[in-house]
Amino acid sequence: MFTLITRQPFLFLAAAALLTVTGLFGAAPKKTLKVGFAQTGAESAWRTANSDSMKAEAAKRGIDLKFSDGQGKQENQIRAVRSFITQGVDAIVIAPIVETGWDPVLREAKRAKIPVILTDRTIQTTDASLFVCFIGSDFYEEGKMAADWLAKAVSGKGNIVELQGTPGSAPANERRKAFADGLAKYPSLKIIDAQSGNFERSGGKQVMEAFLKKHGKAINVVYAHNDDMALGAAQAIEEAGLKPGKDITLVSIDAIGEAVKAVAAGRINCTVECSPLFGPKVYDTIAKVLAGEKVPKKSFNQDELFDATNAAKALPTRQY
Repeated sequence: MFTLITRQPFLFLAAAALLTVTGLFGAAPKKTLKVGFAQTGAESAWRTANSDSMKAEAAKRGIDLKFSDGQGKQENQIRAVRSFITQGVDAIVIAPIVETGWDPVLREAKRAKIPVILTDRTIQTTDASLFVCFIGSDFYEEGKMAADWLAKAVSGKGNIVELQGTPGSAPANERRKAFADGLAKYPSLKIIDAQSGNFERSGGKQVMEAFLKKHGKAINVVYAHNDDMALGAAQAIEEAGLKPGKDITLVSIDAIGEAVKAVAAGRINCTVECSPLFGPKVYDTIAKVLAGEKVPKKSFNQDELFDATNAAKALPTRQY
């Protein structure tokens, strides 16, 4: 009886002490997820929407996003990745400016046991274990969709000038190859000239001005690797006294809001979607990877094509 009486106060005091500590300090604070994102730059409206999606979704989820603008230079991106490694981030996201030259810095990330996710653009490497997965669009399929639409729209005939993206980048490589492959069965559809506008509106305008001086009215079609270059080309065509969308057919890729509006207005004839809204999918994937779950090595967004038949109807629901 004596033993029972002395133990009860002891147990009561211990429980009270535990409640006091819990009340004072609460549960252990949840660790804030740190993610490094090496962006290519801000060369287009698409890229701005892509950055905004990553930033907004990070803020929504309480993620500490370390954002770096590569300003169109791979060396800036590599420097940013090394900085992320030094800062001990939980995951690294890269939108590679070009496909080659990534292995050394990715090996550094692997040694630090930091998972790397590629978005928007792929890389060329002999060691696929250097990155966890790729999330983006099927650039080849986009180029093929553009070629198929064009062949039907112009009855398989015409002279094409091609405004190419950043040399060595995955979208430029794939969109060029797919378009050429798609035209192979239409011998009367010919690419008479091609040059890089670096995915920039000013670049598209400058290159188109040069094409018009060189080829004049021989040009029937412009194929642009992105909308910003197509919009720049449309401006050059107008300044040359011609009507884009009528005198010269314009086919593009990205489907940014301004381009879809231009399609609805007849200024551009077709744009193939390449959604920049990666934020939710990227952070969902990071959460799975850090939890030890397996994720697909490649994950593609579903893209759509807009022309005169559906552009105006789609405008009210466009998110970028």
